[in-house]
Amino acid sequence: MTFPPTEKPVPISGKDQAAADRRRRALVEVSVGYGLILVAIWTPMPWQRMVDWTALVWVVFATARSFDGWKTMGLGLSGSLRSLWMVGVALLLAATAVVLAGMFHRLPLTGFLPMLVRRYWVYALWAFLQQFLLLDFILLRLLRLLPGKRQAVMTAAGLFAVAHLPNPVLTPLTLLWGWIACVFFLRYRNLYTLAAVHIIFGISIAITIPGPVHHNMRVGLGYLTYRRPSHAFGHHHQRSQKDHTVSIEAWVIEDAATLRS
Repeated sequence: MTFPPTEKPVPISGKDQAAADRRRRALVEVSVGYGLILVAIWTPMPWQRMVDWTALVWVVFATARSFDGWKTMGLGLSGSLRSLWMVGVALLLAATAVVLAGMFHRLPLTGFLPMLVRRYWVYALWAFLQQFLLLDFILLRLLRLLPGKRQAVMTAAGLFAVAHLPNPVLTPLTLLWGWIACVFFLRYRNLYTLAAVHIIFGISIAITIPGPVHHNMRVGLGYLTYRRPSHAFGHHHQRSQKDHTVSIEAWVIEDAATLRS
C-alpha cells in the first residue's frame, strides 16, 4: 500500500508576511479608534471627556506608527489648485441657503462674516479633525483591508454616517458627504480643500436650519438628551434673529463638549 507524498507547506515570503502584518495592524488601529469614537459619542459627561482624550491619543499613536507619508495623507500642497473648485461650489450653495434662510428666519446679512469667524472657529477646527479621521485614519486603513477602492469608500462613508446617529438630518447628509469626500480625496489627495468644504457645509446647516430640528447639531447621547429651548415652543414662523442667535450660541458654546457632527 502506497501513500501520496506529503505536501510541503509553501513558505511565506518576507514581502507577503509584511503585507499581512500591515493589514492586521490596520484592522486593530481602525477597530480600536472607531470603537473609542462611538463610545465617546454615547458616553455622558463628564466621563465623555476622558474617552475623547483616549480616542485622540490612540489616533495620534496609530497615525505616527503607520505613517503613510504627507502626500498620501493629503497633507501636502499637491492637488490644492485642481480641487479648489469644490470650495467655490460649496460657497455658492451655502450663500444661496443663507439668503433663503434669511427670507424665512429674518437673518440680517450685515456683519454676517465677522459673526461666522467669532462663533465658528472652534467648529472649523473640529471639522478639520473629522476629515482627518474619515480620510487619513479610516479610509486609508480600509484600503488595506478591503479588496477595492469602491468597497473602502462605501464602508468609510457608512461608518461616518453611523457616527452621526440618531440625528435624522445629519445621518443621511454625512453618508452622502462621506462618499463624496472619499471619492475626491482619492482623486486629488488634498485634505485641506475637503476640510474647507466640510466647514462651509456644516456652518450653513447650523445657520439655516433651526436648532430644534437638528438638536443643535448633536449626535449620539447628546441628541437624545437635547431639550428644546423655551422660545422654540412659540410660533415658528415668527422666529426672530435673537431666537436664532441663541440657538447658534448654545450649540457653539454650551454644546461643544457633545458636538460630533
